Amino acid sequence: MALVGRRDGRNSGYGRQLSYAGPQALKDMFGGGHYGTVKARCDRWHAFVKWSRSEQGPGINDARQIDRKVLADYAAYLRDVVGRGDLAVSTAQNRLSSVNRTMAALRGDQYVKLPSPSKALGMQRTGVRHSVPQGQDREQVKQIVDTFCRHHQLRAAAIILLARATGMRLREAILANLPRLSREAKEFGRINIQDGTKGGRAGASAPRWIAVDDHVRDALGFALQVSPVGSRNLIAPHESYLSLLQEIIRSARDILHAHNLKGFHELRAAYACERYEQITQHPAPIIGGQCCQVLRYLDRDARRQISYELGHGRIDVVAAYIGGRT
Repeated sequence: MALVGRRDGRNSGYGRQLSYAGPQALKDMFGGGHYGTVKARCDRWHAFVKWSRSEQGPGINDARQIDRKVLADYAAYLRDVVGRGDLAVSTAQNRLSSVNRTMAALRGDQYVKLPSPSKALGMQRTGVRHSVPQGQDREQVKQIVDTFCRHHQLRAAAIILLARATGMRLREAILANLPRLSREAKEFGRINIQDGTKGGRAGASAPRWIAVDDHVRDALGFALQVSPVGSRNLIAPHESYLSLLQEIIRSARDILHAHNLKGFHELRAAYACERYEQITQHPAPIIGGQCCQVLRYLDRDARRQISYELGHGRIDVVAAYIGGRT
């Protein structure tokens, strides 16, 4: 346990600093697992603490002083930031949601929270992309891969290639069963993404076949080449998924940012835009394509196919990758 004091004491016994107490309580709540979830919630909690210590905030450093009014004031602050265009609605909602969860972890109850982050903000997240995805230019992707190779980060380079060629999520690229995918590529001319998928998808109950082209073959071939000895994916036998994230992916993000790529997920959006153009023969809406207005049936079919290939259950989610219909 991370408790250092009494449960009814300062910061519920998790130490003297609010910035330290929140992450420790979250780690206790999740039992050391769910690294990505805990990391994201900790980052959002630190944003709340930074506001609390700022001129706009209440200047508190003890979770016992946080009540619903403090949370409502934070929601009002975020609403202003969103209104200025400096923060996305979805980001603001996620920050409020994480503060709710962290307060529950600290207190051990649900008494201090905002029942509905969206209502507190007075805004609905659109889930529609408003910026052209980075990473569409394959020359840019090649430069990033070359940089990783020069820095001897070969597995990070493999993840980049897999994400751009197949639309895999970061976790999917890391956990992909490379021998199986290579065998399917040779035998069927397509691959079935199954490992590391989101939301409990597993096995033949949720097939997700992706057509194979030269880019997919090259990405699989490179990933197989740099896969650690004794492994079927990009994790060495002595490693864990968490250790790979901490030791390789964290430092890899600095290289991505230096090449004007916000993150691995942008490559997934780049894949979706490319697939939209292949299917409709029109650019994706976020790039200025008009297919969604001229040929709505074709736009709908493309979105349905891309939703399937990305592993989503709903067609409307595709708007977050390629843009909306209007």
